[in-house]
Amino acid sequence: MSEAPAVAAAQGSKTFIKADAMDSLRHSATAQARQIPTPPDSAFDRSRLPDPISYFENQGFALTGRGKWRTTRCDFHGGSDSMRVNSHSGGWCCMACGAKGGDVLAFHMQHLGLDFVQAARDLGCWTGANVQRPRAPAGLSAADALELAAFELQLAMIVLSDARRGVLPPDPDWQRFLQAAGRVQMLAQGAQ
Repeated sequence: MSEAPAVAAAQGSKTFIKADAMDSLRHSATAQARQIPTPPDSAFDRSRLPDPISYFENQGFALTGRGKWRTTRCDFHGGSDSMRVNSHSGGWCCMACGAKGGDVLAFHMQHLGLDFVQAARDLGCWTGANVQRPRAPAGLSAADALELAAFELQLAMIVLSDARRGVLPPDPDWQRFLQAAGRVQMLAQGAQ
């Protein structure tokens, strides 16, 4: 096989230069296979998943016990105290019916019958073209930040107190609650 002139194969922002055309094509195909396409306008952000204890309590589950694993009822089969919830990771497992998952997202999906993206959106950890990403308030004074936090926390307390009484908020109110929680989190991160 004779040597072909230098061939440049562009892949994204990378350029590979090889002396042999076949070697260039092989290298380019390997680089393409290693790249995982990610839509630029959507993403799952695991760091936005709610705290496991707060999530389960807000869903109306009374967690009992101390330590890493807590006990609660299982709605999958109607058991009164057969489900264990990991308070650190959100992992859960029913000791009676075998229902299990690795985090609050898996529980939310199975409990409400949602797909991954819809469950992630419900929990506020899916960012995308049709989801507004919370922005850190720029240039807020300490007094303004406290006033904003007080307003958002008051809204959150109303939704949580209703949920504790068994009154679930309609979707627009739930979305507003998640937005309020995100704003309070952004304020807290900005203060550090």
